[in-house]
Amino acid sequence: METLPRETIVDVLEGRLREDILNGRHSAGSYLPPERTLADGYGVTRTTLKHAFGRLVQAGLLETRHGVGTRVRDYLRLGGADLLPMLVRHSPDWIDEIFEVRRSIGMLIAERAAVRATAQQCEELRTLLAAVREAQGGDAVQLADVELHRGLARTTGNRVYVLLTNTLFNAYLPVRAALVGPFTDADAAHDRLEPVVEAVRSGNAAEARRAAETYLTATERIMLDGIR
Repeated sequence: METLPRETIVDVLEGRLREDILNGRHSAGSYLPPERTLADGYGVTRTTLKHAFGRLVQAGLLETRHGVGTRVRDYLRLGGADLLPMLVRHSPDWIDEIFEVRRSIGMLIAERAAVRATAQQCEELRTLLAAVREAQGGDAVQLADVELHRGLARTTGNRVYVLLTNTLFNAYLPVRAALVGPFTDADAAHDRLEPVVEAVRSGNAAEARRAAETYLTATERIMLDGIR
């Protein structure tokens, strides 16, 4: 059994403020009430409030200007993909949009990988594919699958694809346990991925794209069924 995390008052306040911002109680572009008023309203000290503010500034939801106040940041206009894990925790509705991007980016990565893969990278992909079949348990198979997709992204020779791949996996990390469906059977997970790897190894870009679309669509369907 895992030890349950112990929430501090700062953790609780951060969560409350985050939900109030994402739910629109504090709208984008608006200034929060004065610190004393807000602290009294939440029943906390101003020191606790400042700590929570600091976290939300780092998260990209608030911005503080000395002598002016603390304003709610327009995260949809100004934010980056690093906000996705937090947004998924707030609302599972984001998962559908993440999977849409996962599908389109994954197809493009497979296509590019087929064009650019070196002999050494092809062998690495074979090794990573074998690791999927050898993994024990859904969680381990899922992680092995992730590593193969990182390998495909590296094979493109474009580091931005690698970062995008990391971003998409990090985005659904908060609900990863609920998305284990496609990975409970290591052999089946291996067999779904094998056509992608073989198309990349053969240098067939069109086939790699089709195989990736088939794989991503099938696994997306299974994963979404697991959270609905």
